[in-house]
Amino acid sequence: MSDSNQTPVISLIIPIYNAERYLAECLGSLARQTFRDFEVIAVNDGSTDGSLALLRRMERQYSFLRVIDQENGGVSAARNNGMAAARGEYLGFVDADDYVAPQYLERLYRTCVDNNAEISCCYYYYKFEAPDFLWKYPFRCHGVFDRTQAMNKLLHDTQMQGLMWNKLFQRRLFTENNITFPAMKCLEDMIVMNQLFAHINRLAVIDEPLYYYRKHGGSALAAITPSKINDFMKAMVLVREMLEKSGRFAQYRRSYQALLKKTGTCCYLYTIKMHARQLHPQGCLQNLKGLHRALRFFASDDFTPDADVEKLSDVVYLEGKLEKDYIR
Repeated sequence: MSDSNQTPVISLIIPIYNAERYLAECLGSLARQTFRDFEVIAVNDGSTDGSLALLRRMERQYSFLRVIDQENGGVSAARNNGMAAARGEYLGFVDADDYVAPQYLERLYRTCVDNNAEISCCYYYYKFEAPDFLWKYPFRCHGVFDRTQAMNKLLHDTQMQGLMWNKLFQRRLFTENNITFPAMKCLEDMIVMNQLFAHINRLAVIDEPLYYYRKHGGSALAAITPSKINDFMKAMVLVREMLEKSGRFAQYRRSYQALLKKTGTCCYLYTIKMHARQLHPQGCLQNLKGLHRALRFFASDDFTPDADVEKLSDVVYLEGKLEKDYIR
């Protein structure tokens, strides 16, 4: 493993919020990596459990581990702070409640190097807890792809997903293009991934499941709030804006429309579910109409690429206070 005074080949960023229960398994899986030249930057995002104390103990145990403690600012802020401290030529991301196979780093790194690819990607497992079993996500592509092929697959969001944790990136993609994570609760990965893919020449996908994504008992759908649905819509604006500013929207129009249709369908269903769950039918039809108008505008030629995500108007509203939720 990389000496603290040497520059590692790979920097791994782990944002952590109240993950004490899973940290030993997560970091233990990284300690068993067959590839040894890496560092882990664990960013404690204002945890209120024993995560920070456990991280400090592990920092003394593992020479590859560096701990950053910050006030709670969300996963994007944690990742951005981790990236600012990263030293490696390559950059990867792991979620604190997940774990990886021993060959995770070695296979991703060799895939980048052997194929002269800026990004490599692996398959993954869903790790269910109740009941306890593994399910291999059914990927439908592998091989080496150029930028156009990769962008089309990413925008369709079927053969290639906008996930950070099953990929390895040349760090220069972030630093040379000033790419950071936006302050959003949902789909920030998709936005960053589209920005990154716009600057690559080659993407290499290996058909090996090397990442274990923990699927918690609590449904992500049950955690949907107006702010999360609005973040889905903001993500669509930012992806369109990126395509317009890079002069590639005409090239990827059909793929973007496919992404918009899929995301819009999810937002319709989430909105209906949210109102039903809250026993709050008032405003449901108005919210659905608002979604419809927004989606039509995002796909139209009237769209102008000058959106400020911090100033974008919300599309979905729900009267009354909703409980704050940290389920991913």
